[in-house]
Amino acid sequence: MFRTFGIAAAALGLMGAAPADWRALDPENTLVLETTKGRVVVELRPEFAPKGVERIKLLAREGVYDGLQFHRVIDGFVAQTGNPNNRDGGTSRHPDLPPEFSFRIPAAAATVVVERSDAREGFVGATPFQAVSAAEQALRPDPRLRGWGAYCPGVVGMGRQADPGSANSEIFVMRAAARRLDHEYTVVGRVVAGGEAVQGLAVGEPPKVPDLMLKVRVAADLPESERPRLEILDERGRAFREHVESLKRANGAAFSICDVEVRSRVR
Repeated sequence: MFRTFGIAAAALGLMGAAPADWRALDPENTLVLETTKGRVVVELRPEFAPKGVERIKLLAREGVYDGLQFHRVIDGFVAQTGNPNNRDGGTSRHPDLPPEFSFRIPAAAATVVVERSDAREGFVGATPFQAVSAAEQALRPDPRLRGWGAYCPGVVGMGRQADPGSANSEIFVMRAAARRLDHEYTVVGRVVAGGEAVQGLAVGEPPKVPDLMLKVRVAADLPESERPRLEILDERGRAFREHVESLKRANGAAFSICDVEVRSRVR
C-alpha cells in the first residue's frame, strides 16, 4: 500500500522543514484525474519518457480518457485504465510508441540517495529511479546518468502488449512495489496526491462495478482556481535528505527507494 501525505501529516512529520524545502508542481507536467473515488494528481516526468508523457497529455487534451473504466485492478499490484474499449488491448487513433524503458539525463537533473557497488538509486522529482553504478558510468564517454524508472508504490507506467513497442494509451498506477517491472514498461511519473483514491478503487479483472476516470486534464489547462494547490517536498532540499537518512537508519541494509513516500502539502 502507498500513501501520499496531506498538510497535517506533512506538518507533523516535518516540523523543521523550511519553505525552501518545498516546491510547486509544474502545471504543464501535472495530470489531474477526477475519479469516482476522488481526485488523483500525477507529476509527469518527461525526463524519463518524453514521448510517453507527450502522448498522455495529448490524449487528456483530446478527452480520450474521460469516462474510461479502471478495467483491471489487482490488490497489491496495479490499477489499469486508459483503453478506449475498457479492456486490455485497446488503443487510441494514434500510432504505438517506441519503448522508453531507460533514459539518459544530465547528472544534475537527478538526486542520488543510494550509492552501491553495482547501482545507484534516487529521484527525479517524486519519481524514483535506479541507475548504473558510478564505476560503470565512468567507463563510458557519455557523462549523462544512465538509468530507468523504479516501479515503487504510486509510480505510473504505460501498458503495452507483448511487443515492447506497443504502448499507446493505457496507463497503470502501482498499488504496491513491483520492481520486476523495471526495464519492461515505460515510467511516466508518480502519484503525488490521491493515493487513498487509488487504493479505494473497486478490485477485479474487470471489477463487477468498475470505477471511472470521470475527467482527466493537464493542470495548465484548468482555471487557476481549479488547479491542485500542492507543494511537494523537494528531493534536492535538506528536509528530504534528512528524511531519507532517517529511513536508512531505521531500515538498515533493507532500505529501498520504495520506502520513501511522497510528501505533499496544500499551499
